[in-house]
Amino acid sequence: MADEAGVKKISILIVDDEPDFLNAIRHILEVREFHVVTVDRGGKAVDAARQALFDIALVDLKMPGMDGDETLRTLKAEHPEIEVVILTGHGSKDAAAACLESGAMAYLYKPCQLNELLEVLVDAYRKRVMDRHKMEPRWMDDLLGVLPPGSPMAALRRLRELDATPPAMEGRP
Repeated sequence: MADEAGVKKISILIVDDEPDFLNAIRHILEVREFHVVTVDRGGKAVDAARQALFDIALVDLKMPGMDGDETLRTLKAEHPEIEVVILTGHGSKDAAAACLESGAMAYLYKPCQLNELLEVLVDAYRKRVMDRHKMEPRWMDDLLGVLPPGSPMAALRRLRELDATPPAMEGRP
């Protein structure tokens, strides 16, 4: 899915068993030009990831059936390139450590500030683009240039542009 300028939207899979949260976060991210797919169970998330490619998965921990930890492990085993962010209202330091060890890119507690969530999504997508194009962090910093502090949407737009048209990497491995 692309925006009006033809630049690929960031695809995000959101997994949470709270319908009100799913609807709210879907709206918040869609108006910021994310392509959003929502599901209410871990098993449905695994099925969705088998059907479509996602850049990021935003996963709740406490859900009926396949919980968030198992969903995380399954997504990372089947799709190691997907960046998983845990967003939960039922977390603990031990759970956070276990999720990060299992491959989660970040662990956030509900409720979190929108800007905090967007910053984490920027970091997740930045890592995804760097991995996809085999870039080192310093190259990415050069390509992103100077962005205003606290401007996650500007960073996301620039990352989407970079991902759509990979920069020349002359003399770089």
